[in-house]
Amino acid sequence: MSKQYQGSCHCGAVTFSLSTNLDSAVRCNCSLCQRKGIVMVTAEDDSFRLLQGEQDLTLYKWNTKVANHYFCKHCGIYTFHNPRTAPELTRVNAGCLDGIDPLALDVSVVNGAGLSSEKQP
Repeated sequence: MSKQYQGSCHCGAVTFSLSTNLDSAVRCNCSLCQRKGIVMVTAEDDSFRLLQGEQDLTLYKWNTKVANHYFCKHCGIYTFHNPRTAPELTRVNAGCLDGIDPLALDVSVVNGAGLSSEKQP
């Protein structure tokens, strides 16, 4: 069942809202996500809203340059991204959601490592 959530980076400069089903929680095994080590949930439809801090975000792209990974430029927290396989979607760092313990979520693994044999930054 979908529910509305609020979230933010660690310092609070970036805030957002989204509707998601926590059953969508995933980890990705690509080289970037392995290093981030986070649990992500997918915003439903067009529910993701950046409420504050667009100017406080920095963008990281790598390999095919399709996926957009956003981080707070002040505290360094990865907040959300648009995945390479579906750039119209938004995946959010579950650890940024108010009142959610990402370690308590039932998580599946997405095979991001299998998308490309390229191993370039």
